[in-house]
Amino acid sequence: MITVFKLLSVWPLWLLHGVGTFLGWLVFVVSPAYRKRFLDNANQADLSWQQKLRAVAQSGKLVAELPRLWLGQAVPVVWEGAEHVEAALAKRQGLVFLTPHLGCFEIAAQAYAQRFGREGKPMTVLFRPPRQAWLRAVVMASRQRPGLQTAPTSLAGVKQMIKALKQGEAVGLLPDQVPPQGMGMMAPFFGREAYTMTLSVRLVQQTGATVLLAWGERLSRGRGYRVHVQPLAQQLPVTLLDAVTAVNQAMESLVLQCPQQYLWGYARYKQPRQA
Repeated sequence: MITVFKLLSVWPLWLLHGVGTFLGWLVFVVSPAYRKRFLDNANQADLSWQQKLRAVAQSGKLVAELPRLWLGQAVPVVWEGAEHVEAALAKRQGLVFLTPHLGCFEIAAQAYAQRFGREGKPMTVLFRPPRQAWLRAVVMASRQRPGLQTAPTSLAGVKQMIKALKQGEAVGLLPDQVPPQGMGMMAPFFGREAYTMTLSVRLVQQTGATVLLAWGERLSRGRGYRVHVQPLAQQLPVTLLDAVTAVNQAMESLVLQCPQQYLWGYARYKQPRQA
């Protein structure tokens, strides 16, 4: 499989995305469980049929582009809102990036590492290695790059992120990812209770770091990506539940900016696994 990944890594993005469109529809058609979860989640957010159909193809593109992003040459990236990153880093109080499963969330961290991380402000991201040995080697090679560091999904990893923030560096989280049991709380997401991580809020409360919302838009015809960055609409509330709810609302606002690129097939409302 590593050989296949290396072969695909030299393909142009437009070709990978074309293959991904086919794969997205193939899985949608042949897997009743995936199709039901996809449609249930999309209906929960009141998407139109046109948005749902476009999202099927985008989910496939998400998978097909990974060999290029992990092993291939750098892809074209443009920024929208980079001034917010510059202003936050200038404060030297730490920076928490919140990125949902929207667009290409791999490219957001890579683009930051390329533009800001090599200047002495690396980004630290939580990372749980895949169970497959061959995939673990590929992913770890991708995540360990100049300006980008990884932290394990454990207490040691949390301490590593706190230390990075106190040094004025950045950390990246997927706040719509279901955390293990005991590391989250129930909060509404598109009107339905979802087990939501509290880590992002606790990091901000303990360090006073700046919060920025970010996501990587997948441009058409394989032209690359646009990284969007914007501040929170309001300061996080003091109460933990209110703050977690505010984070979910912020994620909803990002998703609705481009709902056709959200990963609706993700089991957002599943029961958390044991820690």
